Order: sequence, then C-alpha cells, then structure tokens
Amino acid sequence: MTRDKFSFKNIPGWVYTLAIFGVLYATGLHTEVLGGVQRLMLATGLKNADIPTAIEPATPATLTATTEPMAGAGFQMTDLEGKVVAFESLKGKVVFLNIWATWCPPCIAEMPNIQRLYEKVGSDKIAFVMLSVDQKGMDKVKKFISKKGFTFPVYMPASQMPEEFSSPAIPTTYIISPEGKIVAQQNGMAEYDTPEVIEFLQKLAK
Repeated sequence: MTRDKFSFKNIPGWVYTLAIFGVLYATGLHTEVLGGVQRLMLATGLKNADIPTAIEPATPATLTATTEPMAGAGFQMTDLEGKVVAFESLKGKVVFLNIWATWCPPCIAEMPNIQRLYEKVGSDKIAFVMLSVDQKGMDKVKKFISKKGFTFPVYMPASQMPEEFSSPAIPTTYIISPEGKIVAQQNGMAEYDTPEVIEFLQKLAK
C-alpha cells in the first residue's frame, strides 16, 4: 500500500482564499483591504456622486424669509475635543454631512476623496460634518482619523439621530442648503472630488 505524498498543489484555491480572509479578519485588516479595493472602484469614475443639475443660490432675502426649522433641528454633536455642537448652529451655511464608521469599508474607501474635496472648497460658508456612528467610543475614532491624517471636522452623535438622517446603509451623505433644506442625498459610497460637486457646493454658498 502506498501513501500519496502531500503537495500544496493539491489544495483547492478556495482554501487559500479562505485562509487569507481569515488572517485579515483576525488581524482587523479586512476593513482596510476591502476599503482599498472599493477605492479603486471609485477611481474609475463609475460611482460619481449624484447632484441636482439646477439650484437656486441662497440670498439674504431667502435666508431671512425662511422660518421653517433646519433639517436635523435639535440634534447635538460632539467634536473630537469633547465640545458639544448644536447642528442648528450651522444654519446659514452649506453643510456637507457624511455618516460613516471605522468598521465600514465603503466609508473608508470614499474618505480620501472627501478630504480632497474639503481642501479644495475651503470656505467659511461651507461646513463639513463627518459624523461617526461608531459604538466603541471616541478614542477609536480619534486614532483612526489621526492615523489617516484627515483634517476635516469629525463629530459623534450626542443625542438621538434625527429622522431626516436615517438611512438603511452607510455611508450616506447629505448636502444641506443655507436655508436648512436637504438638497442632495447619496446612499452608499461615491466620488465627491469632482468639478460638478465643487461647483454645486460653491454655487449654493453664494
């Protein structure tokens, strides 16, 4: 009776794949790897953000006439220094609100292009709110942001999430006009560092 000699060539490919994903999951690197793959997808331009093709820029008259509460009225946030910020304090500005989490690969995939957008539109009339919904505390979020070198404003909920910002999935992004109205919503990851989005935000802010 002869024994078959062991050979790695006889191991099915799916076993290797399973083993690799097992190691990535055990080390916590799976989120980064998946995020990297999805970032490449964004680079193709197939997932550019959807924005309205026509807008009505805010004017002092329309801002004064607007008496309805802002989307997210009453919502409280905490920045990474522990300061509580009222979402309503941003009324009068264009708000780019992105809901994300450190464990979400699509969130990680789109964050570099949001950082580039933040750097390009730099304006005191446009507020970025990167709202983390992580449940494991602020320290994890601070470490993640520091490691990545992101400089956009990051917050965490300090009160119940408003119904207007409820979404079946993350990331979800909302663009809110100076009058406090949601004028664009993107469910899922997207490429925001585009001429179209930059122009849209700047026109809203005029």
